[in-house]
Order: sequence, then C-alpha cells, then structure tokens
Amino acid sequence: MSYPFKILNQSTSTIQSGRVGWRCPSNIAIVKYWGKHGRQLPRNASLSLTLSNAHTDTYISYKGNKGGKLSISFLFEGEANRAFEDKIKKFLDSVLDHYPVLNLLHLDISSSNSFPHSSGIASSASAMAAIAMCICEIDQVISGNGSETIDIHKASYLARLGSGSASRSVISKLGAWGTHAEIHDSSDLYAVAVADVHEVFHSFHDDILIVSAAEKSVSSTAGHALMNGNVYAKPRYQQANDRISELKKILKSGDVDAFGKLAEDEAMTLHALMMCSDPSYVLMEPGTLDIIREIRNYRLETNTPIYFTLDAGPNIHVLYPDSVKEDAESFINQVLVPYTANGRVIKDIVGNGPKKLV
Repeated sequence: MSYPFKILNQSTSTIQSGRVGWRCPSNIAIVKYWGKHGRQLPRNASLSLTLSNAHTDTYISYKGNKGGKLSISFLFEGEANRAFEDKIKKFLDSVLDHYPVLNLLHLDISSSNSFPHSSGIASSASAMAAIAMCICEIDQVISGNGSETIDIHKASYLARLGSGSASRSVISKLGAWGTHAEIHDSSDLYAVAVADVHEVFHSFHDDILIVSAAEKSVSSTAGHALMNGNVYAKPRYQQANDRISELKKILKSGDVDAFGKLAEDEAMTLHALMMCSDPSYVLMEPGTLDIIREIRNYRLETNTPIYFTLDAGPNIHVLYPDSVKEDAESFINQVLVPYTANGRVIKDIVGNGPKKLV
C-alpha cells in the first residue's frame, strides 16, 4: 500500500533546533485485533476506548545533523534504556521513506509513563503515538507549512508503523482501526473516530487493576505472529468483524449491559487464542481469575453494570458507566484491591486523545 500523504523532502542541513512534547494516552480495545500481516496491517478491524490517565509523556529536542544519518539518544523516566532506545531507533529508521528529513536530524528523546510498561496496558500504543505526534510536529515546523494542527490521520498512520494499537491512541474517545463496511472512512492504514455514539460511553470508566507490574513473558509482537499458524485464526477474524457490527449498534443505542457482555467475551477470546497457539502461553495470573469471579458474582448479586476486559496481559480493566461510580469504587476498593500488586489501581476514564505539552 502506498503512503496516502505528501512526503516532504528537505534539501538543506541548516535546520533550526527546537523542542516538542506530546502526551498520548493508552487505549483499551473492546473488539481486539490479534494477528497482522504486511507492514503492520491488521487481520481484522478493532475498536477501542481512548483513555486519559494511563499515558506517555514524550519530549523531543532536535537539531541539525550534518552526518546525513539519523541519530538519537533516549531516556526513559530519566535513565538510559538501551532496549527501548534500540526499539525506537528501529522504528524511526523504518519510516525514513516517509520522513527523509529525519536523516538530517539528531533527536534527544525523553519519555515517561504513568503506568507500568510492558505489563499489558498497551504501553507501546501510548509511547509510539506520542513519538508520532512529536515527529509530525517537527516535520511541520521544518517544512514551514504554517499549520498549528496535526493531521491526525497522518499521525495515526505513522504511529501504526511503530505499534498497531498506537494508531488508535491519537483518536479522541472511541477509535476504530481496520477496514470495516460499517465504519465511515475506515482503513487498515490509520484509525478513525467512531461516530454516532451514545453519550453514556463518552464518560465510561476504566479502572485498571495492576495484578502484576512485571514485564510480560511473551511480547504482543510474538503473540500476533503465532496467529499465522493458529487453526482458529480464520473464524476469529470473521468473529471480530461481526462483533464490530454488533458493537456499532450497541454504541448507538447506549445498551451498557450488551456492551459489557461483548467486552468480556472479547477478553476471554483473546486469551483463549493465546492458550491454543503453538507454542501456547498463559498471561493471566491467579489474581486475574479471582477478580473476574468477584466481578461476575457482584454483578449477579447486585445487578450493578460492572464489567471487565483485558489486554494481552494479566491486568484487569474494570469497566462501568459514570452513573454507578460510587458503588463501583466502593466494590473495587473493598473487594478487588486486595488481589492487586501493592494495591495499585489506575483510575481512568474515556479521554480526549493527545495533548500538546510544549
């Protein structure tokens, strides 16, 4: 697939130095994408809630580099992190065909998270989205196009090349990535905002219970690759696209119970796919299962609309509408927090996407 945006070429090495900074949130997919092909393209469409408090802050100072080759330095939470630096350098090298101006730059990058990285809260999504927003702004400044608004489709496209889920982290409130007949302007190349959504979902809560802050034993990249040999892959892709159609109706109607059921079904499907891969793997912890049982029992006993979902990790996202906030928080604090690591909970809510920091 060709790049759908203008590629800017910079002929001079006389570039003014500058500094940019962006905060990008994580997102939690309700319908998951699991399996990809080509250059970071999804096997099925996905749809997510953009979060607010689980985010990555990234600052990039840039200056001209007469060596004609991109160079970077990287600090994560104030300290050198060679593994992260190598990953970011590999990502930026991979997009030089879209941003050849990067070869004229040295970038000093500093990044920090409000949540544990590599623990199943889509840290790569927020991280790569923040870098993409920074690169897009740097490109605008150097090209002198005068616009103060970042082209979100362009930023989503760039973020996707670093992490598929990152494509959705530049979208406000609810984002969809992947071509789907029922989502306007949908594309495998970038994410788009989901329209026609009931207001109840614009203030939906997602309290993230940190069952384990340890790095996952299997990366999402490896997990996606294992779908290539998974015997359930083809029906799964069809199921996901069918669930997008179902979810679109739910989002329009405001049916919270149907939303919660679908979210839970998708979470269990994702982890079932991991468990039947070859090799198989289990990312849930005992505390994960305990929390799932407690949520289902509480909902059955009280009829309170509290639900859960998971990403590719052990940590539980507790989903509920703002109308039951007081009851939900009491239940979480009294019953669920004891199952977490050191009582850690990230209280989150649907958010408005990227925020400019500089």
